[in-house]
Amino acid sequence: MLEELALLEQEIEKYHPTTTQELEDFRLKFISKKGIIADLFNKLAQLSSDEKRTLGNRLNIIKQRAQEKYKAEVIQLQTTTKKSIATTEDYTLPSPTDTLGTIHPISFLKTKIVEIFGALNFPANHPARDMLDTFFISQNPDILLRTHTSSVQIRIAESQKPPIRSISIGRVYRNETISARSHCMFHQVDGFYVNKNVSFAELKQVLSYFMSSLFGQNVKVRLRPSYFPFTEPSAEIDIDCRMCAGQGCNICKYTGWLEIMGAGMIDPNVLENCHIDPTVYTGYAFGMGLERVAMLLYQINDLRLFTENDIRFLKQFKAYT
Repeated sequence: MLEELALLEQEIEKYHPTTTQELEDFRLKFISKKGIIADLFNKLAQLSSDEKRTLGNRLNIIKQRAQEKYKAEVIQLQTTTKKSIATTEDYTLPSPTDTLGTIHPISFLKTKIVEIFGALNFPANHPARDMLDTFFISQNPDILLRTHTSSVQIRIAESQKPPIRSISIGRVYRNETISARSHCMFHQVDGFYVNKNVSFAELKQVLSYFMSSLFGQNVKVRLRPSYFPFTEPSAEIDIDCRMCAGQGCNICKYTGWLEIMGAGMIDPNVLENCHIDPTVYTGYAFGMGLERVAMLLYQINDLRLFTENDIRFLKQFKAYT
């Protein structure tokens, strides 16, 4: 075993790792629990007491030397790496320019929608909008993240007298699977109008004006009968898919149409609950998801891009700012 120990000493001294992988190889080979030195200690158990004493001392010295060499090589390798990094830097080069994004497409669209309905005499800065961007809930189990911004309409209707016009924009949260078409968090626009002699025909005209103002005069719009608990009659509004020009794609599920909002005449019971006489006043309401509208407006095929905050994505919207 003396000859084996002498060869081990020579091998340790000659080993000069130049990479972190070679350094790790050194540790595993010589000083790990399954390394050569540990194996030799196990073999000492088979020797006589005198041999154990002599060879054991020698092996302890070799083990200590291997550990010291490992520590020294770690420091040497770190120093070499720092010097290498330092020599590659050219301090005469100009500093890199800051990379900035632009206005988020959802923020731009919110402003655009308010402008369109402002032209229809909807107030652009209604005070009820100040409380809409809430992110957190308390520990009270009776409080939960909202699924609609429609609750704002109720507070406005209860606190004002007709005629009432309002647009509410804010985040909402729903237990939905995140995909290219939907998300558990998105922005919703809710609008309503209450006055004397408000009709469904007027609602159709307002929505037609909104669609053509946002998507262009060639947009195709259709209304489908639907059900909502707070409007009657109710309808879902579709437009021809802007991704495939109505030919059919995965975004519109190959129908050529994509639902963009729900709308209808406010149920008389809702008006009555808000202390508005339904025999004198009528009204309509509508709601839409901003991300769905933005997908069609900007030709984006994955709704998840709006929440990833990728600067490469945001820089594409400089033309809209």
